[in-house]
Amino acid sequence: MSDLPIKMSGMTRLRNYFLTGVVVIAPLAITAYIAWTFIHWVDSWVKPYIPSAYNPDNYLPFAVPGFGLLVALFMITMIGFLTANFIGRSIVRFGEGLLGRMPLVRGVYKALKQIFETVLSHKSDMFSTVGMVEYPRKGVWSLVFVAGEKDTEINARLDKPGDPLIAVFMPCTPNPTTGFLMYVYRSEIVLLDMSIEDGAKLIVSAGLVAPQYKRTALPGQGEPIDISLAEQLVADRRRGVN
Repeated sequence: MSDLPIKMSGMTRLRNYFLTGVVVIAPLAITAYIAWTFIHWVDSWVKPYIPSAYNPDNYLPFAVPGFGLLVALFMITMIGFLTANFIGRSIVRFGEGLLGRMPLVRGVYKALKQIFETVLSHKSDMFSTVGMVEYPRKGVWSLVFVAGEKDTEINARLDKPGDPLIAVFMPCTPNPTTGFLMYVYRSEIVLLDMSIEDGAKLIVSAGLVAPQYKRTALPGQGEPIDISLAEQLVADRRRGVN
């Protein structure tokens, strides 16, 4: 009977070692898999268009992964460089004029162009703040990414005096690229201090990976101090506070 606790302790220790290894290896393996898949996907699109004289796969006994990705990055950079001059801008305007005459294509092109210009613009402050709104009912709060205030037709029709409508994006868990666009009155949004990256981590992990937060407490002298939530819970338990 005395050997049973020792065996249980040994199995528990092995299980903890295994779980620790999973925590260390899983993120690295998944990241490597996604990167490797993306490289091969770009190579499969770009390499068939590379002249055989410049393709190293024709000279080496093995394929060179990532060469197509390097070529794609170089070509995109060169296109951006050529577009910056007068001739390049003229060609782009000519191409956009042709697309503008196509009934179905022009709508898709204009929408995608506006999205990429907004996301990649250095002047854009879109989704710079994380907030909370009561959704889908009172007492239930959902995390949202708050867009900057803009004067649109929606605001002109529905704004209240001193309380404008603000566009917010409520992402879905665990895929933050999908979600719902909602217009909420500014007074109904609770702004948070966490960054967009921390908010995305919270969404992807379904609430398991929360950013560290220190709340301010007042000691006897009335001077504010920083105390973490975990430290506060421990202190409350020691004082017998539920």
